[in-house]
Formats: sequence, C-alpha cells, structure tokens
Amino acid sequence: MKRIAIDMDEVMADFVPKHLAYFNRRFQEKLTIEDLHGTRLRLIRPHLKEELTKHLSDPSFFRDLPVMKDSQQVIKELSEQYEIFITTAAMEVPASFTAKYEWLKEHFGFLNDMNFVFCGDKSIINADYLIDDNARHFKRFSGQGILFTSHLNVNVTGYVRVNNWQDVREFFLR
Repeated sequence: MKRIAIDMDEVMADFVPKHLAYFNRRFQEKLTIEDLHGTRLRLIRPHLKEELTKHLSDPSFFRDLPVMKDSQQVIKELSEQYEIFITTAAMEVPASFTAKYEWLKEHFGFLNDMNFVFCGDKSIINADYLIDDNARHFKRFSGQGILFTSHLNVNVTGYVRVNNWQDVREFFLR
C-alpha cells in the first residue's frame, strides 16, 4: 500500500484566518488574506517578527482551528486505498503538540494516531507522497511533493500543485 504524508497547517487546518485576526486585533491593523498573496505576515511587518509568533506559544492556539473544506471526507476516502500519515513540523512550535493531537483526534478520529508524526525536518518521512503548503519540505523528501495552494505559495513553481481537497481526490482517486 502506498503512503501519503499530509501536512496539517494550511492543508488540513485553516491557520491563517485566526493568525491574521489575532495580528489585526493586537496591532490595530486591517490586513486581509489578499494582502498576504504570495508572502507571509512576517515579511510584510518584519519589525514585528517576534511579536507575530508570541501567541503561537499559547498551547490552546492550534486547538480550535477550522477544518479545511472537504479534507475530512477526502482523507477518509484516501485512507481506504493508501496508508495515511499526518506530518506536522510541530518542533517549530513545541507548545502546539497537545492542541494539534487533540484537534486531529476530534476531526480525524478515523485515522490511527500512531500515524501522527510531530517532527521538524520532514525528510525523515518515508512516504510516496507529501502534500504540503511549504515547498521547503520537498527539498530533501525522497517521495513526490505535492504543493497544496495557499496564499504564501501562489508564486511557487516546479511542483505538482493541488488547489483544494477536490483536486487531491482527483489526483489520487481518479
């Protein structure tokens, strides 16, 4: 059975709206998702880099993120034909472990939690495919990287791209 590794943030969990809302409240700004087209918040406001990530150390921040549209149904369908691993670079925000684990159990309880991988460098993942919104994870990954479209990667080229979970379904279950 082939293996698919799937990233969490901005692939399964809709991280940016909550992060952006927090930023706008904290700094009395009115940035929109469209303002982040092709970039990151920390690049738009580099002088606030440390303040931008402080709230991520709140253990509950990741607990109530919205689920990406159609991800539950498509991942359930994929799990009938593929071995599924959820791979999150949680080492970047160690305080997120418990919240991410609880979020996965709540929204993707049909998956085996022994296949939840909290890591840093995703090149350690032994899978045939990696669906991720950050192309840096494909550099040393031995399988095929599949770029999941997000505001930050719209200008990235050179990878197979899926725009949403219906595209993922089409790619793997056609």
